[in-house]
Amino acid sequence: MKILVCISHVPDTTSKINFKENDTKFDNNGVQFVINPYDEFALTRAMWFKEKQGATITAVTVGNTSTEPTLRKALAIGADDAIRVNTEAIDGLQVAKELAEVVKNGSYNLVLAGKESIDYNGGMVPGMLAALVDYNFVNACIGLEIEGEKATISREIDGGKEILSANLPLVIAGQKGLVEEKDLRIPNMRGIMMARKKPLSILEPISTKTATTTASFEKPATKSACKIVSTENIGELVDLLHNEAKVI
Repeated sequence: MKILVCISHVPDTTSKINFKENDTKFDNNGVQFVINPYDEFALTRAMWFKEKQGATITAVTVGNTSTEPTLRKALAIGADDAIRVNTEAIDGLQVAKELAEVVKNGSYNLVLAGKESIDYNGGMVPGMLAALVDYNFVNACIGLEIEGEKATISREIDGGKEILSANLPLVIAGQKGLVEEKDLRIPNMRGIMMARKKPLSILEPISTKTATTTASFEKPATKSACKIVSTENIGELVDLLHNEAKVI
């Protein structure tokens, strides 16, 4: 089985986020980038199939040279090789089209991705990718087993979970539950050393066209100071809730 794991290069959640050029571009200065956490669940599940069923794993990302350390981490975790599509990831459709070209040329049985990236939270790439390559698709996946050409999938739904079966080839958009957080892989020294020798291919993009452009970014409003009201002054509390907070 050939598995393609889609990797997003995203800011660490502890990073301080700023914008530049009149709030039209993200400021990378001082920001630490990591593998998108949802994609880590997908990569770890792919490692299970590699160890139990002899699958091969290719990690892929769409991005410039700054994304290569993130791909190298995926190689250190256990991916056999990696592909970088040499263009900046601008919008979901553009990324999906570039990934679709990789899938078509690689004849992958299974494509694993996180359900969304934690920077833009678009949640659109896996579904569009599946449509472009005409693969079966399951979103919000929290469990995956494969026997031969048949997959059994658990997905999260409102108030519970749904069990599905599907034939390969298949695109999965995973989340926490696909593996547990305690099972996520951390690169060890041997893996880091081996990653340096594993192939990382650079592919030129099929197109530079995008469907959307970013007009501007805006940070959430700063939280106001907390007001303390005495338990003996119920009238003031009611007045603040009614006239200032406007919740009653």
